[in-house]
Formats: sequence, C-alpha cells, structure tokens
Amino acid sequence: MTGLPFDERTLREARRIAQRTPPAETDPKVEALVTELIGRVADKWTMLILEVLHQHGELRFTQLARQVEGISQKMLTQTLRQMERDGMVTRTVHPVIPPRVDYRLTELGASLGAAFCGVWIWAEENLDKVEAARRAFDASGATVRR
Repeated sequence: MTGLPFDERTLREARRIAQRTPPAETDPKVEALVTELIGRVADKWTMLILEVLHQHGELRFTQLARQVEGISQKMLTQTLRQMERDGMVTRTVHPVIPPRVDYRLTELGASLGAAFCGVWIWAEENLDKVEAARRAFDASGATVRR
C-alpha cells in the first residue's frame, strides 16, 4: 500500500485497532467522544493537519498554513486551538521578536491519525468498487436527494 500517506508503524497500529472487538455495551461518555471526534475529523481540516504534522514533525504556524492547501488563517487557528484543547497537538511559543509558534503532534494526536488510517486503507482497497457503483447509479438516471 505504497500510495498511503502513512508509515508502516501507523499502518500496523491502524490494523490492530480495526481488529479489536467492540464492547457489548458502550459507555455514553465514550460514545459522545467518538461522535464529537468523528465530527471534528470529518471537518477535513483536522485530518489534513494530522497528516501534515505526521509527515513533517514540528512546524511553524506559517509553514503549516502553506502545507494545508486552502485553509484560511482563521480556520487554521480555530482548528489548532481545538486540537490543542483535545490534547492532539502541542503549541510552543518562543519568546522572540517576531513571535514564533511551533506545533507538533502529541502521542494522542498520532494515535488518532493511526485510528483513521483505516479509512485510507478502506478507500484504497475499495476505490474501484465505489467508482463502479457511482457510474452504475448515474447511468440509471436516479438522483441523490439532499
């Protein structure tokens, strides 16, 4: 799976997570956290920031902004603050002029990236099937209702 933007260690961790059997009963607090994290990661920016920091290690705010194509400064700031609050990134402010701020994934952030690596694996393994299903649906004349 050379097309995936993850190293072998992350891929192994993703497979390990995917093979775990979920508990029969779900703790409501865990369920709420999963729902919240899926919503946050589904916002696309969190996942892209996780990926960029995973690939590059520590980055300055401006370097990170250049690596995450299409993100506004405001959205990058908001996303990084939320990720910092959730313990996914560390923010280091250097007392220099002009101020320098660096961001790095925490162990928690790296493990979230590994957990969502399974989606990349699934997408790579099922790309042809999804595209074929979409072509068949489009050819049938049916429409997606929103």
